[in-house]
Amino acid sequence: MEPAGDTAPAAVRAALAAAYRAEWGVVFGTLVRLSGDWELAEDCAQDAFARALPAWERDGVPRSPGAWLVTAARRRAVDVLRRRTTERDKIAKAAALEEAYEPAPPGDERLRLIFTCCHPALPLDARVALTLRAVGGLTTREIARAFLAGEDTVSQRVLRAKRKIAAAGIPYRVPPPAARAERLGGVLAVLYLIFTEGYAPSDGNATRDQLAEEAIRLARLVVAEAPDEPEARGLLALLLLQHSRRAARLDADGGLVRLERQDRSLWDRALITEGAALAREALPAGGPYALQAAIAAQHALAPDAAATDWAAVVALYDSLLALRANPVVALNRAVALGMRDGPRAQLEAVDALGTPKELAGHHAFPAVRADALRRLGRTGEAAEMYEAARTAAPNGAIAAEYALRLTGLGRSIKGTPHDG
Repeated sequence: MEPAGDTAPAAVRAALAAAYRAEWGVVFGTLVRLSGDWELAEDCAQDAFARALPAWERDGVPRSPGAWLVTAARRRAVDVLRRRTTERDKIAKAAALEEAYEPAPPGDERLRLIFTCCHPALPLDARVALTLRAVGGLTTREIARAFLAGEDTVSQRVLRAKRKIAAAGIPYRVPPPAARAERLGGVLAVLYLIFTEGYAPSDGNATRDQLAEEAIRLARLVVAEAPDEPEARGLLALLLLQHSRRAARLDADGGLVRLERQDRSLWDRALITEGAALAREALPAGGPYALQAAIAAQHALAPDAAATDWAAVVALYDSLLALRANPVVALNRAVALGMRDGPRAQLEAVDALGTPKELAGHHAFPAVRADALRRLGRTGEAAEMYEAARTAAPNGAIAAEYALRLTGLGRSIKGTPHDG
């Protein structure tokens, strides 16, 4: 333990916040494995984190916060189970928790938890919400933003999923190979959402590298468990290639830096090399993650934006759209088309989308149109679109980027969204 006098309360709170992001899945998963009771596991995990703050302020931050939290949660579970004196099986479980605890590697714990949360007996939205809560430790608010859903809706999804697991006796384990394939798609979707919450947080706060790196680590575990699944490789490639840009994505004030303006010397070449190699391996299967990884590789391997093989990028987007019509993919294709064929082609592609409900109120839709109008010299129309994008921006960093584009057109800013 660190000496108590050397640990300021602010530092303790920071250590606890870091431990929550890094260790929640391990603490929760350990209790699920040992007790089989999801409600008990969550209650006792939350209790351990609540007890940690005064204990760490008094005694200092432990050298191994995760081990401290697992021990505290396990002891709390033993106490709760022993008080249930009328249930013999609960007493037996308490004895097992107290006497037969053997820690599992954290990755194994989380992998069991992920595959259990992604069981096909659960609705897809419940699988994703439960895994984000149970493994990633995301709050209900963060999950709600990721799904564009109400917090009460997400809370009910998580509650129903846990009840379904208990009622159906869903086992807490990594499934055997024959059952693994049907759950892999849900697992990969969850990992990508966890990564995105770390790489580009929905609440507009600074990036959380630890959460993004945890998603990458879990993706590596899934690849190790399913080495013949190209989409698992594709997802891992995509995460590595996106994460390689983390040092260049924000300026000194925390504002977002557009891809074409990023200092590519700051990109992580080791991650790019690994991600590009995985993308090449996954591409022949033509799955959605493999195609997205191939697009990311085109950007990552180009020395600058102008040197990007935009024809290849457009073709990859065409392949993605052939798998499933998706307005977001079509919008990204419009940008690539504009880089290949010019701003008029970009504007025509955007206008051809009409007003898809999936993009209603999304900042990127008017922003892509604005970029085309600006390049065509139609600055008045471009300014209107940038203002619409700024108003719709989900956080201050993105709003500031659109404000910068407006000032670049010589326009004043009409308001200050996201100041609160």
